[in-house]
Amino acid sequence: MKLPLAPKRRHAEPAVTKPALGPERVLRLSRKVVSILLDERARDKLTYNSETRNLCGATGLSGRRPGCFAQLRFQTVGRGVMGDLQIIPRRIEDYAIVGDCETAALIAINGSIDWLCWPRFDSGACFAALLGGSEHGRWLIAPKDETTTRVTRRYLGNSLILVTTFESTTGAVELVDFMPPGDGGANLVRIVRGIRGRVSLRTEFILRFDYGSVVPWVEHLPDEGLRAIAGPEMVVLHTPVPLHGRDFISVGEFDVGAGENVPFILSYGLSHLPPPKGIHPERALRETEKYWGDWSDRCAPAGRWTEPVKRSLVVLKGMTYLPTGGIVAAPTTSLPEQAGGVRNWDYRYCWLRDATFTLLAFGTAGYYEEARGWRDWLVRAVAGRPDQLQIMYGLSGERRLPEWEVPWLPGFEGARPVRIGNAAAGQLQLDVYGEIADAMFHARAHGLPPVDRWSAIGRALLDHLETIWREPDEGIWEVRGPRQHFTHSKVMAWVAFDRAVKAVEQLGVPGSIERWRTIREAIHADVCRNGFDYELGSFVQAYGSKALDASLLLLPIVGFLPPSDRRIVGTLQAIEQRLLVDGVVFRYDTGKTEDGLPPGEGAFLACSFWFVDNLILQGRVAQASAMFERLLALRNDVGLLAEEYDPRTKRQMGNFPQAFSHVCLVNTAYNLTRYDGPAEQRANR
Repeated sequence: MKLPLAPKRRHAEPAVTKPALGPERVLRLSRKVVSILLDERARDKLTYNSETRNLCGATGLSGRRPGCFAQLRFQTVGRGVMGDLQIIPRRIEDYAIVGDCETAALIAINGSIDWLCWPRFDSGACFAALLGGSEHGRWLIAPKDETTTRVTRRYLGNSLILVTTFESTTGAVELVDFMPPGDGGANLVRIVRGIRGRVSLRTEFILRFDYGSVVPWVEHLPDEGLRAIAGPEMVVLHTPVPLHGRDFISVGEFDVGAGENVPFILSYGLSHLPPPKGIHPERALRETEKYWGDWSDRCAPAGRWTEPVKRSLVVLKGMTYLPTGGIVAAPTTSLPEQAGGVRNWDYRYCWLRDATFTLLAFGTAGYYEEARGWRDWLVRAVAGRPDQLQIMYGLSGERRLPEWEVPWLPGFEGARPVRIGNAAAGQLQLDVYGEIADAMFHARAHGLPPVDRWSAIGRALLDHLETIWREPDEGIWEVRGPRQHFTHSKVMAWVAFDRAVKAVEQLGVPGSIERWRTIREAIHADVCRNGFDYELGSFVQAYGSKALDASLLLLPIVGFLPPSDRRIVGTLQAIEQRLLVDGVVFRYDTGKTEDGLPPGEGAFLACSFWFVDNLILQGRVAQASAMFERLLALRNDVGLLAEEYDPRTKRQMGNFPQAFSHVCLVNTAYNLTRYDGPAEQRANR
């Protein structure tokens, strides 16, 4: 459909001032606000309304104020008319992602792209409304008539192509969003397709470089679309829809009838180079669908859980930085672990702790190329002096990840601070030595070809660990309080020497086996003597502590003790009694652990999957299957999981989507459907 161009003119774009409502009007509308809907059934009644969006701005729920989300839900009452207006805050699970294996965009259920870092996962965001308001950058495409819109969404097959359907009294349209992977460019494509009738739509394009702080210079292109430039960055938007500047926002309106398609192609480039060439949207859609279809079809079956496993693996693939093989923990920063809280961290980096879990997930599913890419990234990242080993690195193995706070972003629902970078990169966490050794051992055991330099690097890491394993550290949870002798950290130090011994015994790798055996036995005795509390009948979080910790669930999984050992059975029982709440497991009691932060957070979903793994190892398979099904029910409508879940508010919390949650989902599914699942492999190999 060819649309006429708007008059060419230049404009730049800062924030919009929304019309204010009088106090009497605000009061009258506010009395209609009866509840906050959190149940899934409310999705089918999702509508948006300009009047109530203004109300949100006037009452501090949207615009420049924290906690905004211009989404409204209605209830039908007995008289058959629209019922009371219900304003809800935005929820983390209301988002979905699209990605190209170099970066990812988060798209809200209302058709707004609220987060996109370009050209890499860890680049500055050019859409940052996720952590602020629309003035910090977003790209909305939605029907003009918002009062009767019904919204549903899905992924196209086993892909990262998102299809959002808007239905109104006049017709229905689909908004298709995707980012073509591996095409040599950086492109985001949006196609509006007419399904039935005719629908009037609008678009608001608010580009803000550097995490919502830099307003670009925007100018019309000679053909169709816009070019935005600020400093070194450039973004080009190609579309037949006429766009014009209004209050420093690029806006446009258009109609779509049944059978008609209207494309938008957004491309990133460097400002000193020629503008990126446009791509053919329909051809790119076909190629992207084929890419994901071919990739997901290689997935090994997981019984009745094959589809959730495929979805999780596609998410993990989408969070892989294709040029290096590194996998980000999440494509976001600072989504809070507690509503309004300060536990807000930047997860756009690669954690060594995820190494073995990720290798086993990809390897068990049959994705050996991805497993090898992750293994090779790991070997490159840790190369260097052993005493300079970090617990996380950048996408290419970068070591400097300085942490700073963004003063101009109010945070998701007002959760400050918004952090860029992660100071935990400089912490001492003994467990990563065990994770590296375990990952390299299982890589060889799964048939991946050896890396020449690894034998020397591995021996150097073990030599260094021999000198430091008795020291306290910050532990798996990266506490920002004083260092402690965390039980899990000592166990993973044991794992490092145990895997070194087994590499000699089972794989023929040369090494100082007798010395490593002696150290392994010394660490094991130390943990059993100091990490187990006979009064509690359980292992504890740290030496001399009475606190429990969900990381103790890993002891049987890594083979420290057999699942049938009374100390492991007692530990599982204690965690079940004190950390399991409404079917999800909390990491520890934040009110009793000195972690340097105020108490309060959601339940850690990875820990919940570890609990299921423990039930499987103890032969409680029926209970494990039931709990696994409950965990699957916590995914959002398109199968995504955040880092945590709050059973009180029934909301997902933390960065989203979270690689660790999806990795553990995959491993647990295979543990349930295979005799030699990932947990069995780690425990008994």
